[in-house]
Amino acid sequence: MTIQESNEIMKPLRKYNSAAFAIFAGCALLAVAATTPVAWPTLTKPASQTKAPDTNGFIQRWLLLEPIPAKGLTESTVEAEVNETYFPNQFSVIPHDGDKVTVGGAELTWYAVDTTLYNVNLYHFAHGLGKPTSDVLFWAVTIVNCPHEFANVRLAIGSNAASVWWVNGQRVIGIYGDRQTVIDDGVSKRLTLRKGPNIVRAAIVNGGGATDFCARFLDAADQPLKGFTVTLTPPKESAQ
Repeated sequence: MTIQESNEIMKPLRKYNSAAFAIFAGCALLAVAATTPVAWPTLTKPASQTKAPDTNGFIQRWLLLEPIPAKGLTESTVEAEVNETYFPNQFSVIPHDGDKVTVGGAELTWYAVDTTLYNVNLYHFAHGLGKPTSDVLFWAVTIVNCPHEFANVRLAIGSNAASVWWVNGQRVIGIYGDRQTVIDDGVSKRLTLRKGPNIVRAAIVNGGGATDFCARFLDAADQPLKGFTVTLTPPKESAQ
């Protein structure tokens, strides 16, 4: 229903008292709002097939799953949370935008997003969907496509709060505790990005308040890696 259509419906009701009109008007506007796309202050829907990293090498395109209830930021608690099986193939799936999984009886949706900043604001993501932002776990996945092999690179990340990261199915880094997002707060050991698709996966756990993350690769000289593109289209044969 459009705003114009709702106004046409409400015209006959203007002869009734203002209270009844206000109730009906509110219901009509809620119906309109329910069909309006999600409004995220710092996130947009991808408008192209691929996206280069920003000028500082940060990855700005991700698939995000709606938040899962979780509680605790200590290393032992986070390890238990991220290793719990929430949905099938959670460490290997490369989802599509709009794919759904069922976690604890609730249906959750994957969303493809681009961030307009260097970081991905998970508070904006969850709040815009009317979902909890505290005591939750977010799954994030992206595909880094390399024109050739990049050797001796490192994944550098920051998160609010705790997070655990995988590259091509191999766990490479974890940071814990109630922390703010700091650029390159955690840095992996040297690794190799193969020619073609490379899968980056993360689990971010938030306690309360703001929550976000950032990620980039550093080259052999510890400078921001560039020369690759990011996509959300799963390869025919996964790099998992």
